[in-house]
Amino acid sequence: MTSQAAEGPESVAATRRSKITPEREKEFFDAVLEQISECGYEAVTMEGVAASTRCSKSTLYRQWKTKPQFVVAALRSRRTARLAGIDTGSLADDLRAAARAAGRWSTNDSKLLQALGHAVTGDEDLARALREALIDPEIEALRDILRRGVERGEIPAGHPALEYIPAQLFGVVRARPVVDGEYADPAYLVRFVEAAVLPALGLS
Repeated sequence: MTSQAAEGPESVAATRRSKITPEREKEFFDAVLEQISECGYEAVTMEGVAASTRCSKSTLYRQWKTKPQFVVAALRSRRTARLAGIDTGSLADDLRAAARAAGRWSTNDSKLLQALGHAVTGDEDLARALREALIDPEIEALRDILRRGVERGEIPAGHPALEYIPAQLFGVVRARPVVDGEYADPAYLVRFVEAAVLPALGLS
């Protein structure tokens, strides 16, 4: 079963009727995602978000008719490529910078992914929004970093490790809480890049 996309005609109409400001909307989105991370998807209710943001639940239901629609909209509002501005002129330094950046937001993102883990298996729209918000932009930005390294001649275009670098970096972010019981912070990810990613590319 899938939830109706947040940007569908009914939602657009609701937005036109609503007097919610962008700042207030962000407050709602931040609240629902924070509560999911802390309490789990199933425990979060529209009523609970309304109480925490001091609004009537009818305000939320008028804007987003169901919890899945609300969460999808909140996730899509987070779509940013946080690695997009990295360009030091050196592939090795770019990858170190990407590791530090990923470490700064890995805790919050990992909590959210864990909290939504079961819910996304039964809701295609929710799964798609989660990937669009937290995964695809970073993977694309990382591939741009690697492409620039190829264009600068630092590594050959056909290097066999290129295909696996996104899975390496983002895989360890997701796996460390399970393996070590700790989140992958910036220092850990830089060490990982220097010990595993750079050698795989033939870089120092």
